[in-house]
Amino acid sequence: MFRLKATSAPPSLPLAEKPERGRRLAELLFFGLLLGLGLLLVGDYGVSWDEANNHLNGLVNLKYLVSLLPVGEGLRQHPTFATTPDIRDFPDAHHGPLFEMAAVVVNYLFTDHDSRSYFLVRHSMVFGVFVLGVWAVYQLGRRWLGSWRWGLLAASLLVASPRFFAEAFYNGKDIVFMACFALAMHTLLRLLARPTPARAITHGLAIALAAGIRVQGLQQLLFTALALALTAAGGGFRQPPGARPAYGRLGVLATLTALAGLVSIWPYLWVHSVPKLLNVSAHAMHYPWKFTNLYLGQFYKAAEVPWHYVPVWLLVTTPVAYLLAAALGLGAAGWRWAQAMVRRAWPAGPGPALDALLVVWLLGPMIVVVLMRASIYDGWRHLYFVYPALLLLAARGVQLVWQWRQRGVGRPLALVGLAVFGLATAHTAWRMVRMHPFQNLYFSFLSAPAAERLFERDYWGLSYRRGLEWLLAHQSQGPLRINVTWPSYHPLYNNTLMLPPAQRGRIHYVPLAEADYYISAYRWHPQPYPDSVGTEIYTLRVEGIKTLSIFRRPRAGAGSR
Repeated sequence: MFRLKATSAPPSLPLAEKPERGRRLAELLFFGLLLGLGLLLVGDYGVSWDEANNHLNGLVNLKYLVSLLPVGEGLRQHPTFATTPDIRDFPDAHHGPLFEMAAVVVNYLFTDHDSRSYFLVRHSMVFGVFVLGVWAVYQLGRRWLGSWRWGLLAASLLVASPRFFAEAFYNGKDIVFMACFALAMHTLLRLLARPTPARAITHGLAIALAAGIRVQGLQQLLFTALALALTAAGGGFRQPPGARPAYGRLGVLATLTALAGLVSIWPYLWVHSVPKLLNVSAHAMHYPWKFTNLYLGQFYKAAEVPWHYVPVWLLVTTPVAYLLAAALGLGAAGWRWAQAMVRRAWPAGPGPALDALLVVWLLGPMIVVVLMRASIYDGWRHLYFVYPALLLLAARGVQLVWQWRQRGVGRPLALVGLAVFGLATAHTAWRMVRMHPFQNLYFSFLSAPAAERLFERDYWGLSYRRGLEWLLAHQSQGPLRINVTWPSYHPLYNNTLMLPPAQRGRIHYVPLAEADYYISAYRWHPQPYPDSVGTEIYTLRVEGIKTLSIFRRPRAGAGSR
């Protein structure tokens, strides 16, 4: 049996911090510059594979919502809704619609309704939510690590994560869900710091927000139960009965608020029923994606990837310095609990509870995916929401090394470690600048030939925009007769939507025998193409990785350049 050890929480891991000089200015500069950078870069990215269908999901839900509201007949009969499927017939209506509905409404109110305007505003909104997630990670680090400076380090590591930064402009599913999940974790820590009904309700609403993006956000209820139980065991039961926070009641209140909030923002549940949530969750876990993944040089169906698929993708796409620092932070959390086990004393204070929460946040979902044999594809994007936990543990690892520098024996080694981490992070940032706007092709330590042979490249299809712009610049007049292998037509078409209307009209999709050009992003064809496809006239390489090729077909006329 564990006994409670009546010691205070370690001073380095409080739930709150004392005011520190310069914090407000640092926050203003960091987040102001981040927003400014996003506005500066938002026009550089293409349109990803899923965005058109995600937009349709928003329209489907809004169409049903409009049918229930006392609005004018003109809005109900809007031409867009006339071609929008009914929510009962739309196969992807079980996808969380909250962000997509908001994107449709904002664009309807504030743009000229051209597709380029829509995607520029949509990408700006995705980045805005990403910044909110960065802020949540900052707050989590500030509370857990005891200083706004360490919180700012964790937030900076998220910004300096190449794939996440790129996808922060167009991935309205996984990046938005990650941000909302981190925000819900922040509200959970606020609840632990001051367990009041108001904070329980706020936390429940944050859970509903995350689940409204992906139903997996309801996992937050399990994290909430774990955190409340550990906090109660670590200190709440040492207080007199009348002074103990009602952790159980607060957990129930947060749960009811989350479920009520989710139902209120998800029209799909109005059409069906709340028990449908179980079916939605099961469907999301085993989504019937009909294509294959290139992984370690072989193609796998989404439901048949090896157990190590997610860990390996995480390793090859996360900066090595972050992984090493996170391993150190993970080891520190495990060491604290191991000491408690040896002493048979339940660790007191909030620090150990937060250690356990972060470790479960990072590892728990990955273990569930392996045990449930969930469908995973397009890298490890479905588990992006665990990445903030990894970065917080990395910041904890750096904090430990920083503290070791004050010790005589370990000081030289600690200083070297800090210098290496700083230089490695700066090198990652420089690679991001050099790769722009294709940071989504970042591999931390693989050579270009190895990456081409072993893993998918531009599975979002963003490089098609660069290819189209090159063709338009090099054939200034007349139609461009283009062929792509199905289903790559979808990302090619999506990226025409970012072109000016006049240029958009020059793109013609034709059978291969009639095409002047063939374009490939190598998604399901990692090997080189035979000469019979045509002459390769343009190649896009990102850090040496062959990302997109344009071939002039043998039938092309002399004027096609």
